[in-house]
Amino acid sequence: MSREILSTEELFGATVVEPADENETAAILRGANETGRAVIPCGGRTKLDWGNPPAKADVVMSMRRQNRVIEHAWADLTVTVEAGCTVAELQRTLAEHGQRLGIDPLWPQRATIGGILATNDSGALRLGYGSLRDLIIGVTLVLADGTIASSGGKVVKNVAGYDLPKLATGSLGTLGVITRAVFRLHPLPRNTRTLTIAVADAAEMQRVVLAVLGAQLAPAAMQARTGSVDILLEGTLDGIASQESAIREFGDVREGSPAVWNAREELWPSSGAGTIVKFTTLPSRFSRAVASFSRFVVQATGVGFARFEGDILKLRAAMEQDGGSLVILGKTNLDAWGSPGDTLPLMRAVKDQFDPKRTLNPGRFVGGI
Repeated sequence: MSREILSTEELFGATVVEPADENETAAILRGANETGRAVIPCGGRTKLDWGNPPAKADVVMSMRRQNRVIEHAWADLTVTVEAGCTVAELQRTLAEHGQRLGIDPLWPQRATIGGILATNDSGALRLGYGSLRDLIIGVTLVLADGTIASSGGKVVKNVAGYDLPKLATGSLGTLGVITRAVFRLHPLPRNTRTLTIAVADAAEMQRVVLAVLGAQLAPAAMQARTGSVDILLEGTLDGIASQESAIREFGDVREGSPAVWNAREELWPSSGAGTIVKFTTLPSRFSRAVASFSRFVVQATGVGFARFEGDILKLRAAMEQDGGSLVILGKTNLDAWGSPGDTLPLMRAVKDQFDPKRTLNPGRFVGGI
């Protein structure tokens, strides 16, 4: 299910600008930084209400005009792409050479590369291919003062210098505006099969997840939903058949629809009651983590999404005490993030280094950064 596009003007009442390239982006940021105006970067606007509301918003910077696939070095399994390119368009381009970026984020038809990096939305394929922080090998940022900064490179083994790509991923646009990124790629799988195992309750769900994770198997993705565990197998037909045979020992297995991997999106219908939350937990604690939710999707890596009606602060405290976390997604009068632990001083120091005047997304991130 697609998500209705948010109106930037309604959210922030700010002037919208659409720079055509990095130089225009730098000029706009330089002017805003010098005159004390706050800038809110955005892409496809699918996650513009994640995080806390900005403390100040004068300019919304849309990156949609910077949408090119700059270079697909298919022989090296890398791609350089501008931040405004949608995930779906990038994947279509890569598929022409039998390759893909190993992610499955929310709303790929509209979500942009810059947006998924800023929010660190990797999806269930993270189990088989790693997170965005594992896949990104280079990035170009325009800092608040207009400086254009690049780090990383176009080769997979490039590890020299300050790791700006990983730092920018998940920073919610508070350190710089992402203008382009370089990723390592994977071949498209020859064959795929989705299996679904029905589970009676959260305890059985946890048992199945742990059994699959502990077996000598290599699923590309796995998620647990209310009443089911879904497993994605990729590779040769013989390899898939062998893994399926092993999985059938763990429960009542049936052929699943590829549509189950869009289950996260179904939590967002505008008519639904409650609040959408993102939570983290250990796989060994799945059953406790989902006990408060009637509708949830939790990936085998321990990242989950749910719709919740109740005392969010009480639930958050319980999850944090159990070693997890809970973030509120969408408009809220509560703090979206929860406790930052002992990392907040370091995060503030990084923000001071990159954006001392608080020009970019002020107040949106953890601890009011």
